[in-house]
Amino acid sequence: MLGLPLHPIVVHFPIVLSVLLPVAVVVALWAIRRGAAPRRAWSAPLAAAAALTLSAFVATRTGESEEDRVERVVAESAIEEHEEAGELFLMLSGVLLVVATAGLLPRTVGQAARVVTAAGALGLVAAGVVVGHSGGALVYREGAAAAYTTAAGAANGAAGAVAKAARPADDADDHR
Repeated sequence: MLGLPLHPIVVHFPIVLSVLLPVAVVVALWAIRRGAAPRRAWSAPLAAAAALTLSAFVATRTGESEEDRVERVVAESAIEEHEEAGELFLMLSGVLLVVATAGLLPRTVGQAARVVTAAGALGLVAAGVVVGHSGGALVYREGAAAAYTTAAGAANGAAGAVAKAARPADDADDHR
């Protein structure tokens, strides 16, 4: 798309949805408490959880497809850290989607699933912060964007590789 990598564009969706999900959950729980039909009120948080999982899946896949290019300019360990955080986020969002789906069930099971979803949604915000921070570190601290600049692209990442080789090994560990 216009010569831009897809991953940096896509990753913002799961981050935004992870922040909006707890809001949707609280509004739905409030509406249920005020007398709204649980299945109807719970449909918004369930849709948000499904969109979150889908967008996390797409973000993970686009990241994997761009990994080789970025590895030319960034240490593999930094990429690995971000990749593992993203995969954990995807797994947690999938588990939360299953729990949120159980929130449609009647009586005690549905009520318990809705409460667990509320707690899990807050946990996903924390996991999203970890993924976002490691991705930001790749771009702003490690120079991952250089893989897509005209000079780096034309030189096949040679400038970034030279910079990476010149960096002391213990310097890379300081960024964790």
